[in-house]
Amino acid sequence: MTALRRTAAALCAAMLMPALAGCERAGPERGFVPAYENPAEADRDSARFLKERRLTETVAADLNAYLAVPYRLTVLARSCDGEGTGYDPKEHRIELCYDDLAEDRELFEHAGDPHPDDRLAEVVRETLYHEAGHALVDALDLPVGGDDRTEEDAADRFAQLMLLRDDPKGEQTLLTAARAYDLAAAADPTPDPTDEHAPDAARAESHRCAVYAAAPTRHPDLATLPRAACPATWTRIRDAWTHDLAPFLRP
Repeated sequence: MTALRRTAAALCAAMLMPALAGCERAGPERGFVPAYENPAEADRDSARFLKERRLTETVAADLNAYLAVPYRLTVLARSCDGEGTGYDPKEHRIELCYDDLAEDRELFEHAGDPHPDDRLAEVVRETLYHEAGHALVDALDLPVGGDDRTEEDAADRFAQLMLLRDDPKGEQTLLTAARAYDLAAAADPTPDPTDEHAPDAARAESHRCAVYAAAPTRHPDLATLPRAACPATWTRIRDAWTHDLAPFLRP
């Protein structure tokens, strides 16, 4: 390794130059690895929020504690200029967009929530687990089927799996994400026909169904006749994911 490369690696490791070309490649060769790009001027507040709350680090650590993934999957926070948060299979990289955070915060602010930053942190966790579901389907070549009509459905179910391991905090996170989907649906009630995700209202109901199924006694307010089948549905979803991930589960 040249002196220049050694210096760059040291700076990356110290997080002194997080936007330096190649910094996102530094670090562990396996598992989920958080990284940051320097934000555009308009995204500085969102970038500061992410770093202060250590959301990407927390989610990556939780995923790595649960799974021994034999590949490197980067969790990169960056300015996307409207492209939207997603998973890039070519780079094996989750891209969390700073600009999306501002939009999500506005949903709760406009709804009069007294703690929009706390709600935003919960939405970010759910989003990162959803994108991690995509990353795992791609990197581990996992099947998508059964109750899941699309990979987007499967990714939502993976977010549920991860968050419902962390009860009751994870339950509250899913309910907050469901509320965000409801608020988004109210703000834009016509679903985009080109969007591969289920409509926001359907995603909200899926999260509530899972929360109720996982802990009925903690959520009697969610006990409705249409949710009578939720426990059986949740059991199938949970067992399908844990079966497919069995070779990678940590003891």
